[in-house]
Amino acid sequence: MPTLHLIDYVVVVISLVVALGIGLSFSRRQDSTNKYFTGGGTIPSWAIGMSILATLISSVTFLAYPGEGYSSNWILLVQGLMVPVVLIFLVRFVVPLYRSVIGLSAYEYFEKRFGFLARLYGSLGFILTHFSKMGTVFFLLALALSKMMGVNTFVIIWILGIAIVILTLMGGIEAVIWLDVVQGFMLITGGLLCVGVLLFGPEGGPAAVFRVAMENQKIGFGPYDWDLTRLTFLVMVLNGIFYAIQKYGTDQTIVQRYLTAKSDKGAIKAALMGVFLSVPVWTLFMFIGTALFAYYRLTDAPLPAEIRPDAVFPLFIMTELPVGVTGLILAALMAAAISSLDSDLNCLAAIGVEDYYVRFRPKSTDKQRLVVGRILVALSGLAAMFVATLYVKAGNQGVLGIVFGLYAIFSGGIAGLFLLGLFSKRANKPGLYVGIVASILFTGWAILTSTKFSLGGESRLFLDLGQFNFTHHKYMLGVYSHLVLFGVGYAASYFFKRDAPPDNLTIYGWLELKKSDQL
Repeated sequence: MPTLHLIDYVVVVISLVVALGIGLSFSRRQDSTNKYFTGGGTIPSWAIGMSILATLISSVTFLAYPGEGYSSNWILLVQGLMVPVVLIFLVRFVVPLYRSVIGLSAYEYFEKRFGFLARLYGSLGFILTHFSKMGTVFFLLALALSKMMGVNTFVIIWILGIAIVILTLMGGIEAVIWLDVVQGFMLITGGLLCVGVLLFGPEGGPAAVFRVAMENQKIGFGPYDWDLTRLTFLVMVLNGIFYAIQKYGTDQTIVQRYLTAKSDKGAIKAALMGVFLSVPVWTLFMFIGTALFAYYRLTDAPLPAEIRPDAVFPLFIMTELPVGVTGLILAALMAAAISSLDSDLNCLAAIGVEDYYVRFRPKSTDKQRLVVGRILVALSGLAAMFVATLYVKAGNQGVLGIVFGLYAIFSGGIAGLFLLGLFSKRANKPGLYVGIVASILFTGWAILTSTKFSLGGESRLFLDLGQFNFTHHKYMLGVYSHLVLFGVGYAASYFFKRDAPPDNLTIYGWLELKKSDQL
């Protein structure tokens, strides 16, 4: 790829300095854990909504969606399209429920409903999943910027990583949210600029772009077969339903945003705003991939024959955009990663303090908890950078990918746990524990009997049980593990003494209390 112009470097550096400045500007206000992790519950709903958008959009979206839109169609967008459908039914009672029954950790609800082991299972699943995600975000961002800017991959990881740690460490959730607002606008602006060039650059304009896209079946959500063994519309619909439940019902990065709002109404408004902004942005970047496919067929722009689909958008940024605009797009790419990573760091620290430190040091002062929270931000950031460097050395198909695949065994079924607690009065602690074990065993069997490794040049399954292997598409694991935990946990509860939960912990009791104005 060609090298960047000096102006583009300046734009990228300025964006990073501004991000650090925003983080430092909030540092003096972070004098308690309430301010550090929830902003004192004083942040306006529109800012929280923009923050949810920026948190959901990472460099993975920025790079992977255009690559998918270029090589295939829009089938992966179906997952995102299911989010508003689910959230409309979920948000109006889940958000107020959380704001009334938890202090900081989303997994406090699990403990109140089913005991400490349920809280531990939920929080560990969050920790392991997000460390995997953070390493991936760092890795993909550093790999892309390294090729585009001509800077060593490890240098990018550590410079960006240290900057993200500093701004999160000093500014707390307030800095995270207000930085997300700025970066959310940068992301949208960058995407729209690219779409403008892609639509009006080729001869024939938008009409020609859409014609080529439609002729090559690039705009669609198929195949529509009733087949769960391949990537089909049905698979993505089912996966998207449980993704939405898990993300908005159990994910600390989202639940913690609910607590920063001034009121229940403001929190609901923020959640809806975040989702209804995210769907158009996901669509925007998927369309960029589709438009790239048409652009390189309608213009004389050179495109290497063997180029990978996920490398087409970076090539376009470096070769087809004007000086200055290229720097802005790269800054938006960095902003997408920063917005996701700073949120993860703050939420991981919140979980560490609330779910572990306070349990072992219940008499600790708020000042001590704040210090521990800052330390955990720094340690989490360093750990994420270390994971990213391992990815660079081993590759995302190396040993680390296998390790994180095994971690998935112990984090499956979280949405099932949430639904069981919310919608079943009969479910109890022993029954849930049986469900957790069943979910872990199922997920382990599915992963081991469907994942291959290379041995002596031959590809083999980790565990080959013949006709008893898991043969459905891997995305269905994001459905089955939750259903197994819910179904087994519910059925097993009938074998143990019934233990009625507090009224405000199930949807039925909570609605009754709400109707009688006790909440």
